[in-house]
Order: sequence, then C-alpha cells, then structure tokens
Amino acid sequence: MNYPLELIAPENYLLATAEAENAPIVLAGVLLSLVVIYLASKLGGELSRMLDFPPVLGELVGGVVVGASALNLIVFPESGASASDSLIMTALQFFDKPSPEAVEAIFASQSEAISILAELGVIVLLFEIGLESDLRELQKVGYQAAVVAVVGVAAPFVAGTAGLMFLFNVPTIPAVFAGAALTATSIGITSKVLSELGYLKSAEGQIIVGAAVIDDVLGIIVLAVVASLAKTGEVDISNVIYLIISATVFLLGSILLGKFFNKAFNLSAEILKTRGNIVIPAFIFALLMSFLANAIHLEAILGAFAAGLVLDETDKRNELDEQVIPIADILVPIFFVTVGARVDLSVLNPVVPENRQGLVLAAFLIVVAIIGKVITGWAVFGKPGINRLAIGVGMIPRGEVGLVFAGIGAASGALDKPLQAAIIIMVILTTFLAPPFLRFAFKNTPKAAIEEADAAS
Repeated sequence: MNYPLELIAPENYLLATAEAENAPIVLAGVLLSLVVIYLASKLGGELSRMLDFPPVLGELVGGVVVGASALNLIVFPESGASASDSLIMTALQFFDKPSPEAVEAIFASQSEAISILAELGVIVLLFEIGLESDLRELQKVGYQAAVVAVVGVAAPFVAGTAGLMFLFNVPTIPAVFAGAALTATSIGITSKVLSELGYLKSAEGQIIVGAAVIDDVLGIIVLAVVASLAKTGEVDISNVIYLIISATVFLLGSILLGKFFNKAFNLSAEILKTRGNIVIPAFIFALLMSFLANAIHLEAILGAFAAGLVLDETDKRNELDEQVIPIADILVPIFFVTVGARVDLSVLNPVVPENRQGLVLAAFLIVVAIIGKVITGWAVFGKPGINRLAIGVGMIPRGEVGLVFAGIGAASGALDKPLQAAIIIMVILTTFLAPPFLRFAFKNTPKAAIEEADAAS
C-alpha cells in the first residue's frame, strides 16, 4: 500500500532517501571488494600451486593479506572494524563525499553484501561436494563416519574443558564454551582440499566428508547447549531434543525422498528447452533444501550437501557437474578469501599483555585440537589397510565454524579476551595446518584404486 509522503514520519522519509542516495556507493564498494577478493584468490591459489600446496591454502592466505591482518582492504564490522579501518571505504570517499553517518551505513551494507555472497559460496561448494560424493559409498561408510564424528566431538570437548578447568583454573562456563569450539570441523575446507588432491571419492575421503557432515550437526547441538548455558546457566533440554530430531529427520528424509525428486528433475530437463534447463532446476532444489535446513535451525550448507547427494544419482549428473563448476569458480573463492580476511593475526603479538596469557591457553588448545581429531582415524573399524592418519588429519581444520563459536562466546560475555584470543589462534593454526598435513598424510596412498572405482561406476 502506498501512503502519501505527508503521512510518512519525517525521520523515516529522510532515512529512506539517504539509503537510496547511498545505493550506488554501496554497489561501488561491493564491486571493488570483489575485484580485491578475486585478485587475492587467484594470486594466492597460483602461488600455492607453484609451491605444491593445495590452492585453497593460497586463497586463505590471500584473504589474510587483504584482510584485517595486513592491508585492511576486506574488513567486517562484526570483527570490530569501522569504516575508517577499510581502505576500500577510503578509496570510495575519494570519489564521493558522503557524511560520516552515511560512511558507516555504506560500510555496513557493503560488508553485509560480501558476507551474503560468501554464504552463497559455501552453499554452492557443499552442493558441488554433494554432487561429487557417491551416496552409495557414503552409505557404506555411514556407521564408521558416525563413530569418527562422535569421537571427534567428545574427545576434544572433554579434554579441552577439563584441561582449562583443572590446569588453568578457568571457570566452568568459559571452559565449556572453549571446549565446544574444539568440536567443530570445517567441512568446506576439508572437502575442498580432498577434491583438489583427488581423494574425495576414496574410502578415507568419504569417511571424512560423512563425519564432517555429522560433526556439523553435532556442533549445532553443542552450540545450542553451551549458548543456553551461557545465557541462563541452564540447558534447554527441549531445544536440544528438537535439534537432534530435526537434524535426523532432515538428513534421512532428504535421502529417501531423493528418488522421487530425481524423476521430476529428469522430466523437467526434458521438457524445458531454454538455456539453463538443467542447472536452474538443480539450483532451485539446492536453494530450497538450504532454506528448509536454515528454517528448522540447522546449517544451510547441510541442505545444499543433501541436495548434491540426491542429484548425484540423476541421469543428467555429468552435464550438471560441468555446468555447476563455473558457478562454483565464481562464488566459492569469496568464501575462502573472507574466511582468511576475518582472521586478525594481531592476537599473536606477545607484546600485548593479554595476548601472552592467550598464547599459553592457545598452545594448550592447539595440542588438544590436533590430537583430539587425529585419534578419530583409529576409531574406524572393519576397514583393514585404510589410511587412519589421513582420516584424523582431515578432521582437524576448524575454519569459519570455530570462528562462529568464538564470536557467539564473546557476544554472550562467556569468554574474556585472553580465552577468546586463544580460540581464534587455535582456529587459525588448525585451518592453515590442515591442507599441507593432509597432503603429507595421503603421500603414500595410491590413487589407482580410486580411479578404478570411478571407471567401474
């Protein structure tokens, strides 16, 4: 309904007018940010490849260089940055002269747009990983993946929480929050490295991916528990039960209903004759699944991964693979560069007194974070000759998931600055150490068996 201008509150009218005037500057900021992100992605990826490291490591490093740790080109308000910290905003003000209030609003809008694109990037990545995964193989290792996930959540959580409480006299709730941050596994980073190394479809790769997905579900439940504990001092049992049931029903229901959707997908691909007749229906399904997962308080990436698993069984799968790759090449680098950009290496500076305590706590958390995940490889049973070290190493990176725990813990007041810094350091090192460690772990694992399995399928 349209109201006459005289009936609109003056302050709302002025606000709407200011936002409309700022829209071109926001767009300019987003475009310039994307230029920086893509340059960092390609230069970092190529340099990493030349040094014989997985390209994703270069994208993360490129993000660190252009982010809060170095050039301050890509920074975000939620990390404590303001418009004056962003060199991109400084450049925009050279071409335009917005008011100080408008500058902060433009900075917030531009950062939000980049964050949304990064979220789309990880959704596309998990959809692509789902397409590359074999549902039948994933089902074969399902129980092993579940054991790996449970051990990978329980071991670091118990060791981290108990160690902080008894060795460092950290209060219970902060110790529980830090222990919870140790449970995370970044499925995005791990699966990308596995894909680049050519081991995604190996038995080890399928166990790692399956365990990382289950880990994500368990991580959401753990986060819900510790967040409610931090707010009220009590655990909301009904919310935990709801999350467990909804996650189980969602994942199993997606797989069971997949056969019916595949028929509809193949039929739509035959009926539709215009450009995008395969990739558009596929993305409609992936985005719908992501929405449903998000709507029931799960991670959107779980829905995207489930959609990819379902469409992996379709007759149009090879054509779909080819059409998804260019979209992933555009959106996925935004995710990895922004993960690196959000990292602030200033927490490693021992000159700052608070950082010294954080570094000691971080050293402990890093040891627990690595050992607590590496031992998961020895939880696999019934698979003689499997590379247990590779499975354990594949579960190490915390990535953006760990940063979410640190952010929520800080926002709730559960974490003081030294412990928050320790968690961030742990997240940084596990994220950057995992790709080269994973390459080393797979060094003596032949790819011949994987290639033969692919040919047979």
